[in-house]
Amino acid sequence: MSDIQQAMALLIAAFDKYAGKEGDKRSLNKGELKDLLQNEFGDLLGKTSDKAAVDCIFKSLDANADNSVDFKEFTNLVACLTMVCHERFCQK
Repeated sequence: MSDIQQAMALLIAAFDKYAGKEGDKRSLNKGELKDLLQNEFGDLLGKTSDKAAVDCIFKSLDANADNSVDFKEFTNLVACLTMVCHERFCQK
């Protein structure tokens, strides 16, 4: 399996680990997203336990306003964070 295929499998596994703990296995509610942000992105995002920060991130990710974050919306977060990291750490 290539590195990119492994990365894709890890993204799917990470999403599935948190999605559906409290309901629909195909999406994250706000609490599940908070847990995912803290456990998987804590080093990048800093203090994501702040309710206002989680609310803001959740609202910006929930593109279709269905009060949940599906896999497509989640991958937008990952893509944006990847671009920021690339710009910050690799463009010197």
